[in-house]
Amino acid sequence: MHTGDDTPRAGVVGLGYVGLPLALAFTQAGYEVVGVDIDADRVDTLRDGQSYVTDISDEEVATAIAEGFNPTTEYEALSDVNGVSICVPTPLRKTGQPNLSYVADATERLAEVLPDGCTVILESTVYPGATEDLVAPTLSENGKTVGEDVHVAFSPERIDPGRKDYALTEIPKVLGGVTPACGDHAMALYDRVFDEVVRVESSTEAELVKLLENTFRAVNIGLINEIAMIANDLDVDVWQVVEAASTKPYGFMPFYPGPGLGGHCIPIDPLYLSWKAGQQGIETRFIDLADRVNREMPVHVVRRVNELLNEEGLAVSQSSILIVGVAYKAGVSDVRESPAYDVIGLLDERGASVSYHDPFVPTFEVEGVTYNSVEVINKELERADLVLVLTDHDEINYDQIEEVSSLVFDTRNAIEKESEKVTRI
Repeated sequence: MHTGDDTPRAGVVGLGYVGLPLALAFTQAGYEVVGVDIDADRVDTLRDGQSYVTDISDEEVATAIAEGFNPTTEYEALSDVNGVSICVPTPLRKTGQPNLSYVADATERLAEVLPDGCTVILESTVYPGATEDLVAPTLSENGKTVGEDVHVAFSPERIDPGRKDYALTEIPKVLGGVTPACGDHAMALYDRVFDEVVRVESSTEAELVKLLENTFRAVNIGLINEIAMIANDLDVDVWQVVEAASTKPYGFMPFYPGPGLGGHCIPIDPLYLSWKAGQQGIETRFIDLADRVNREMPVHVVRRVNELLNEEGLAVSQSSILIVGVAYKAGVSDVRESPAYDVIGLLDERGASVSYHDPFVPTFEVEGVTYNSVEVINKELERADLVLVLTDHDEINYDQIEEVSSLVFDTRNAIEKESEKVTRI
């Protein structure tokens, strides 16, 4: 039901960790919002005033529902909106090629119901040129002219799950239209929601901005992971090296090693760029090398675990290993692309007895085997031959881990106390 004839109406397709916060931001900005998701369970959960996204509270959802947020599985509910943001998954296929089937499906369904003059903004990460090559032609199939009857743009999502120092609307919003008129209409849609909208020349330029941001991180994480391996061979603490280097007031930005990359963005986005470059006959040597280094980190972690156990006269195949944290990063329940998958799989292959604790992830399935999170209590810590820290959740008592455990391998520098029991990556 409309709250008034002059109330602007917006739609969001895909109500995951990107789409749901955006839908609530639209609502808070005074829009009537239709949120479409093909998952009926998600829609029912939202209608009951409950959240399934870590960074969104039940109260925020309930408030948004009361203020005009309408979650639904029906695309027809978008037939009278002023604009729609597409926030659907864009995974990679096993071949390494981009899988834009969710974007294609959403766009095809939108083309059937959108009113004339509507603005469509793609937020899902894609290769450069996808908005212009895939989304715009589909939306113009029914005789609409892009830039006149329908306005198409790209605006990369910049959500960092678990991060609390920036609200969604405080993060500058990059945006580029397929045509100048498309950019104008997209600006008008988002200006009301975000504190700052950064306009670029085209949708392709905006797509490349997103890929640059996460490729920059992936390459630098690959570099520091390689430095960590070198530091280990030199018997140097890489964390102290980074801390000391960070005292330089210019020319250095700290990145930190870890057990491997996780999440949807950093492990995936650079490969979208690499794939597109390959289509142009361009070799992406930095990207490919960083990807190889980062994907080798779980193997490096397991190798270090083997060495530490051997020093204690233990074989991996005869050892009990307690993993602390399986989410891909601290403070979230998201396990997509988590290095814990590879680490647990490799340890299992070597015959280790593996258990895990994660306050955000009650169950975790690896290669058909379901693990249940155990409580980090003294009994579990004492039983483990080695405790392996993969995720540095604030909710975990690291002092207890250091005090009770006999041997700890900390891949996140989570344990502050210096101890002979603790080895860092």
